Amino acid sequence: MSATLGALLKQLQPEWSIRVYEALSDVAQESSNPWNNAGTGHSALCELNYTPQKADGSIDISSAVKVNEQFQVSRQFWSYLVDEGALPEPDRFINSTPHMSFVWGAANVEYLRKRNQALEGHPLFRGMEFSDDPKVIAGWAPALTAGRATGEPIAATHIEAGTDVDFGALTRNLFDYLTANGVELALGHRVTNLTKLSGGSWRLRMESGATAEPLEVTAKFVFVGAGGGALHLLQKSGIPEIRGFGGFPVSGEFLRTDDPEVVAKHQAKVYGKASVGAPPMSVPHLDTRVVDGSASLMFGPYAGFSPKFLKSGSYLDLFRSIRLHNLYPMIRVGLANIDLVKYLVGQLAASKRTKFEALREFMPEADPKDWYRITAGQRVQVIKKDAKKGGVLQFGTEVVTAADGSIAGLLGASPGASTAVPIMLTVLERCFPAKKDEWAPKLKAMIPTVGQQLAADEEKAAATIGATAEALHIHA
Repeated sequence: MSATLGALLKQLQPEWSIRVYEALSDVAQESSNPWNNAGTGHSALCELNYTPQKADGSIDISSAVKVNEQFQVSRQFWSYLVDEGALPEPDRFINSTPHMSFVWGAANVEYLRKRNQALEGHPLFRGMEFSDDPKVIAGWAPALTAGRATGEPIAATHIEAGTDVDFGALTRNLFDYLTANGVELALGHRVTNLTKLSGGSWRLRMESGATAEPLEVTAKFVFVGAGGGALHLLQKSGIPEIRGFGGFPVSGEFLRTDDPEVVAKHQAKVYGKASVGAPPMSVPHLDTRVVDGSASLMFGPYAGFSPKFLKSGSYLDLFRSIRLHNLYPMIRVGLANIDLVKYLVGQLAASKRTKFEALREFMPEADPKDWYRITAGQRVQVIKKDAKKGGVLQFGTEVVTAADGSIAGLLGASPGASTAVPIMLTVLERCFPAKKDEWAPKLKAMIPTVGQQLAADEEKAAATIGATAEALHIHA
């Protein structure tokens, strides 16, 4: 998020002074790290939580369309930066990978059929295919059917236009561009406090280096792009807009294999249906990942709990975030999400054998000796005040900005990185309203469909998807 905002501002206002302070020894070590996230290139092609079934049995595709629209905006900006030479060859961070949804059981098969019918023909979902024929599914992803009991109803959708994105590489490449063009990147600098000065600027206090040497800087505008750590820093800023916000951290694990023979059997990203009570970020998926040019498979995530807000954080993070203004919303959320609590307890209590059986539901012939566990990134779901319910748990992202636009931060998780560009455009709109007209021509050059809805224009959607696919060397 910070790298994206920096790249947008460097294009729009190249003479501005931009400084980035990173607490760790390198960038992209938390949620942007490729092994800490799913790297799907979320476009709702396969993620079933974006297409819930309504009470009348119909499928609501509005969230899927919104997420896909957002991803197309990100693709346009990346394409522009590639064309300008600001980003390297696109296969360094994005690769074509078919996206699939896969379910079993008669009720789930019928749901997936209805979902496909709701999406087929939509301008943003062209090319999606549905099948409940095991032979067809085996042609798409043989590992899903090899060794599976005959007679069990199964179904899948498949679309070639999916992608795998290494957001760690993308983040590093964006910072390479920024630092080569005058942006200062200070690693090992941990911000400890933010204070609003009488003139409207911000004073940041931080500790630098292994000796935690104190340092102070001032800035006219601050973006808090600290992942789960953003909540603490926004609370320290004292802005009224953060009142009522809390966070619920969720940790997790993946199973991973790098065995070339196993990886060769599955060349796709396959998403299933979430368990009852599971948060959207815990939807099971068997993913092809391409990191540093090498392919691996990941399965998960297996949800867990840690009070840390970052992998590198403190076990006191959750407790330090509690304030009088967010205590009631957090209590109300806890009482209203008993299913989620039961799910997390069940995941924590599950044995290694039980967890591996979840993989075998996708890949029946998976062998434990080929797989090992890795720890996923920490996610902090947004808790916010709600007039009717007292508090709600929000499975998405929330941009928090001060009334005067002098500070902004991002809370939440999925769909996260894939929608970084439209989210940062929201930050620009809220924090620099006086620049709107001045920046409009440049934004249009970088993102030709900015402010428009591709879903409403089939011809423009096809042209835009085709153009970015060509620029990024991926399937349209």
